[in-house]
Amino acid sequence: MNKDHTTKRYVFVTLLNVIITIAEFLGGILSGSLALLSDAVHNLSDVGAIILSFVAHLISRRSRNQRKTFGYDRAETLAAFTNGVVLIVISVVLFVEAIQRFWQPEHIHGGIMLVVSIIGLVANIISMLAMHHDAKGNLNVRSTFIHMLSDALSSVAVVIGAIFIYFWNVTWLDPVLTILVSVFVLHEAYEITMKAANVLMESNPDIDLNSVNDIVLSFPEVKNIHHVHVWRYSDDFIMMDAHINVDRNLHADELENLYQDIGKKLKAKLGINHVTLQAECERGRNDKMIVPGRGTNED
Repeated sequence: MNKDHTTKRYVFVTLLNVIITIAEFLGGILSGSLALLSDAVHNLSDVGAIILSFVAHLISRRSRNQRKTFGYDRAETLAAFTNGVVLIVISVVLFVEAIQRFWQPEHIHGGIMLVVSIIGLVANIISMLAMHHDAKGNLNVRSTFIHMLSDALSSVAVVIGAIFIYFWNVTWLDPVLTILVSVFVLHEAYEITMKAANVLMESNPDIDLNSVNDIVLSFPEVKNIHHVHVWRYSDDFIMMDAHINVDRNLHADELENLYQDIGKKLKAKLGINHVTLQAECERGRNDKMIVPGRGTNED
């Protein structure tokens, strides 16, 4: 992913969403549309989320140093987690507001609402398309993209509601569409939040440990592998460290070649691109891959 291009997209999307928010606030006040005002609040929260993601993106570009020896890549994961939580809260609020609108319908000037909602929809689609390219390879950018997608869907709901209100005065359609949008956003936000939480908790990123065992033991010099940790540090790095039992007569240069060969095979087969191995002779020879630690019981 080209981070310079991503930076430009963040700046563009942020400015565009500020304009959308101001337009919808003014349109909501002039038209008396609660839907537009709530959508403006939605966009305002998204502006904050985009800025948070953008700042995290800039931080992630900083080089490693003595205090952050791994670098700053996880700043984007923290932002993605925060954005996911914010999206969940927004979804719940939208759902509750939609339910309330069934009993408290508002008189709306459909013409102003329709024009402003169409402008908001077009701008949200442009923002969404701007972030789509990098959303597949970066969790933080994906959280921003989901914000933009939720805004676009919300704008679609407002536009449809405005059309029916303007021409047929069908006020009940607005809360129905809002409920559908909020449920969709809640599902996407939950997935982002859980993925970010798994990264922060250093969970195994769906790497099959049996395959790890088979690959490492396929080298005749290795007799056992134990004390294995596999985790995703960021979108770009899946890391693993492990202890391996080897023959006593291996020299340092042979060990170095063995480490490199194992690392290359793990990367090619499983996508693990940062492998740290510790060679041992007898210690841990009968240990399992996962050594029970604090909070667990020994078998």
